[in-house]
Amino acid sequence: MLKHSLVINREVRDAITENKAVVALESTIISHGMPYPQNVETAKMLEQTVRDNGGVPATIALLNGKIHIGLAEDELEFLATDKNIAKASRRDLPFLMAGERHAATTVAATMICANLAGVRFFATGGIGGVHRGAGETMDISADLREFAETPVLVVSAGAKAILDIPLTMEYLETMGVPVLGFGTDEMPAFYYPGSGIKVPVRVDSAGEAAAVFKNSLSMGYRSGILVGNPVPLKDALDRDKIEASIEKALADASSRGIKGQQVTPFLLSRLNDITGGESLKTNISLVKNNAAVCTQIAVEFFK
Repeated sequence: MLKHSLVINREVRDAITENKAVVALESTIISHGMPYPQNVETAKMLEQTVRDNGGVPATIALLNGKIHIGLAEDELEFLATDKNIAKASRRDLPFLMAGERHAATTVAATMICANLAGVRFFATGGIGGVHRGAGETMDISADLREFAETPVLVVSAGAKAILDIPLTMEYLETMGVPVLGFGTDEMPAFYYPGSGIKVPVRVDSAGEAAAVFKNSLSMGYRSGILVGNPVPLKDALDRDKIEASIEKALADASSRGIKGQQVTPFLLSRLNDITGGESLKTNISLVKNNAAVCTQIAVEFFK
């Protein structure tokens, strides 16, 4: 049945068959992470960034309940503008597929779908993680568990800054997930380069990261690898200012009773308002940087 539910476009299918560097891209950033038209512009820019670095882009989404690996331009536009696009994480995929729904994939769902198609590399903005106040709410993203279950290398600018980064790193350590810092000794903090939390291993080249992943796969590890790639310094935000903005956005979310899957989209939108658009500019910069680095790692892997 899955064979009929998995739609891989020809360019991506040929690249997978020929062992070329295919890089998965999520669609939640299109449907739930950015306003229009920046969302569709960013989606196209990310695909071009993968191509510019020698790879083949594979943006992933559910359309009419089918998993699409690689999207056409009109499909990107549809995801960016339609108001009825669901948000799919691990738990959601089976019933969204059964209901023949349209859905944008989160980090966890993108990892699952990429793995089903044989795509081993994925570039995103920031992963989900342990939310601030999780001691009371138990709000922990399914993204973290997915790293322990699915052998995909993911490049991100760390966990989203709205999260509890120290606890997120503790969770990844408990699950035995290899975490690398790309040119850094600290886990990046999304909007700014360093969280102050040390990464277990630093790598300074795409070749080093590719070698770690290759050994992980050869040993039969089921887990993926997280590569923390800092936001470019020229586009980083001031730590104190963005942290104050995050606290304000969190208070707003709490006062409005926003919970679950709606928390992250609300906070990102609210931060964009509070910072006068600066947080969105930084988000676009860091995800482009991640797409470039991820593609470089994939190219080295297949050499």
